[in-house]
Amino acid sequence: MENILLKIEGVSKVFDDKTVLDSISLDITEGEVLVLLGPSGCGKSTLLRCINGLEEINGGSLTFDGTTYGGKGTNWRELRQQIGMVFQSYELFPHMSVMENLLLAPTKVQKRDKAEVRKEALVLLERVGLADRTDAYPHELSGGQKQRIAIVRALCMRPKLMLFDEVTASIDPEMVYEVLQVMRELKEMGMTMIVVTHEMGFAKNAADRVAFMDGGHIVEMSAPDAFFSNPREERTIQFLNKFLH
Repeated sequence: MENILLKIEGVSKVFDDKTVLDSISLDITEGEVLVLLGPSGCGKSTLLRCINGLEEINGGSLTFDGTTYGGKGTNWRELRQQIGMVFQSYELFPHMSVMENLLLAPTKVQKRDKAEVRKEALVLLERVGLADRTDAYPHELSGGQKQRIAIVRALCMRPKLMLFDEVTASIDPEMVYEVLQVMRELKEMGMTMIVVTHEMGFAKNAADRVAFMDGGHIVEMSAPDAFFSNPREERTIQFLNKFLH
């Protein structure tokens, strides 16, 4: 039986008088890759931010690994160690080297041994092709390199779930492949991921399910083959026609 890692039940989010998420319900199983597609402003990024506690939910519930969270008693510091998030803007500390960026949270927040974390970080850097950049500073790296470092930084916390929010949007098109390749390798390793992206090739080839969001709702969700070859909803068809024709 598949183990549900994240259960989203009737989650709503309102900014001022605008409903950004309208009773979203969704289950994510361990090892699954879910890709969220949709127009700007449809609620994709807000959903990720609610899952990670960067936005407070106004209704519904979130259950991660069997524990319901999101209320005032939630220990976000502990939860975010298990739910990693990678942003469009890298969020690397500019005054720290690559290795210093990677060591900071595991040693300060998780109180793990520095030598142990460093050894783990070196293995991850090797995997993403950046083992020779440990002493470099963010300003010395390309956008694609920064984003791969941001992914490694999140992985150094040993998360059970990874959230990716438009991580290729600010990268030179030539560098997009190397970032997506890292994410494909994470899938092969069994990492559970929710990915907000406009990269249709990644959605087709790496996702287990694709969900289309619009107006704060999940309009349609299915396996990639069915989603791209035989979408059911007119709104989904309109959206896909802009990208695929």
